[in-house]
Amino acid sequence: MRFIETMLRTHPRADRERMADYASVIDALEQCAGICSACADACLGEAGELLRRCIQVSLDCADVCAATARLVLRQTETPNDLVHAQLHACALACRICAEECEALTLRHQHCRVCAEACRQCQERCNFLIGELSSSAIAEDVNPGESPSML
Repeated sequence: MRFIETMLRTHPRADRERMADYASVIDALEQCAGICSACADACLGEAGELLRRCIQVSLDCADVCAATARLVLRQTETPNDLVHAQLHACALACRICAEECEALTLRHQHCRVCAEACRQCQERCNFLIGELSSSAIAEDVNPGESPSML
């Protein structure tokens, strides 16, 4: 079991139904943040090549992923709509970074790794967005009503 999932299991307010989903997203976010930072550093180390845009979007993505991981990790009274919006922003940052890095993969292997991590993180963010959206819809339904009555 991952440490983050173990921690969530000990949290008195953790969402028990989605604990594994939260842990998976947090792992992807933290991994992506580290890989994006490493990619930006590798771009700085490329001799004679200007990779300013890749460095910028990689650093932006790393920061957004790290902030998103911290927000998703908080289980006590964090507004669901805030988490939802942050996940959207993170998926966008990951998409932008992945697209930039994918354009550079033939020359730079570190960009290939970064693009893959960003795509995986984008996918995990979008998955959790869907899960949170479906739970919000379910919560809006009165206990005696079925969703078809809406």
